[in-house]
Amino acid sequence: MPPRQRLAPADRRAQLLAVGARLFAAHPYADVLMEEVAEQAGVSRALLYRHFPSKHALFAAVYQQAADKLLAETRLDPADSLVEQLIQGMDVHLDYFVANRNAVLAANRVLAGDPVIQTIMTNELDALRARLLAVLPLADESAREAVSGVLKSWLVFVQVLCVDWLTEETCTRTQLRDVCIGAVLGALRPLLAEDPAPGWTTTPGA
Repeated sequence: MPPRQRLAPADRRAQLLAVGARLFAAHPYADVLMEEVAEQAGVSRALLYRHFPSKHALFAAVYQQAADKLLAETRLDPADSLVEQLIQGMDVHLDYFVANRNAVLAANRVLAGDPVIQTIMTNELDALRARLLAVLPLADESAREAVSGVLKSWLVFVQVLCVDWLTEETCTRTQLRDVCIGAVLGALRPLLAEDPAPGWTTTPGA
């Protein structure tokens, strides 16, 4: 066990989250043991359990932290075109999915239906939907509800497709990203005041 360091409670929690995130990324959920988290953090199991009473609680905190970071890194900058914004957002999420495959599969497969994990996912998707609504050229306010419904369904579609892709890579990462972007552009075009991506067919510049 590494020598134990005295840390403030917030710093200790951050350290334990970092160790947990690393282990959940490297191993399937069932293979991550709280004893190993404590050992790698250089703390006693009692101290670990004071911060996180169970492996589920630790994983939920790790996943919440990841969701918050993904939202912070998804810019949706109005100065960029919609396609550029979608590409940036997709790349941020795909970077995380690839680097944390085991954690993503745990959240979507092992813990599918878990209310805590599902709430974290739902809150992130709702935040992304609100951001997209804010940058889309809506014809008028009456179109907002229809566009919001399309975005909600699309975000779930992307989530399912990306999780399936992590299980079996049936296409390249770029193809996966472009399928997702093409799907939302095609679904939104009839509802918007103007074509959100007039130059987009199947891939940029095609």
